[in-house]
Amino acid sequence: MSATAGSSSLPPDLTRVETDPLGALEVPQSALYGVQTARALQNFAISGLRPLRPFVVAQVWIKKAAAMVHRHTGRLEAPLADAIVAAADEVLAGRHRDQFVVDPYQAGAGTSHNMNVNEVLANRANELLGAPRGRYVPVHPNDHVNMAQSTNDTIPTNIRLAVLGELPLLAGALEALEEALDDRARAFDHIVKAGRTHLQDAMPIRLGQEFAAYAGSLARARKRLHEAADYLNDLGIGGSAVGTGVTVEPQYPSLMVAALRDITGIHTLREG
Repeated sequence: MSATAGSSSLPPDLTRVETDPLGALEVPQSALYGVQTARALQNFAISGLRPLRPFVVAQVWIKKAAAMVHRHTGRLEAPLADAIVAAADEVLAGRHRDQFVVDPYQAGAGTSHNMNVNEVLANRANELLGAPRGRYVPVHPNDHVNMAQSTNDTIPTNIRLAVLGELPLLAGALEALEEALDDRARAFDHIVKAGRTHLQDAMPIRLGQEFAAYAGSLARARKRLHEAADYLNDLGIGGSAVGTGVTVEPQYPSLMVAALRDITGIHTLREG
């Protein structure tokens, strides 16, 4: 693979012309995304927001895993798979993040976000192979990056992975707050105050008891959070467009779950 320049090296005012079933459309020459992303920018100019980092990362995890699995099964030629994996690794390392541009408020169950990721990885993979962006040869966003996938199985899988990936941060913050409240409960246990119900003074209570109750509520909330999150480990990847696994090899779902465990470090993932 040749280490050609990334998306920031080209003048932003130049354009290239790409085509899709709707016809031709100009795309910034500096863009790693392509025509379908450019159409989504026109169609969904809604909030001006960009997709959240976990939503981008999780979709790239899926694309990397799929390339690895298809290389393993022989469905995708090794040089193409390796280039897709290399492009994905660049994104996961923090590069090209400005290329994920589709508004979070979009129609089509996330199709435009899926295609945004497909096009960025395809163009960057082609650059790594010494080919120009926008031609989609030898790596095509649909035929290769999106091989055996659909918006309808990748986006639900993405959402599960993104939430599970962020869960340790949330759980850690809640645990730290719980410990702080426990500490205050001990520190304030000697302070007696009026307990209030219905906006009126009621019976005496120690301030420490109140803070201990806050800590207990958080402990129960953390438990419920982890119980609910367990359902997110069931991944429907491999269901493809309508859940029947059309265009998907029989071993693909289990291989994808195994690959995603390795890539994400979320070892509780299982085939749904």
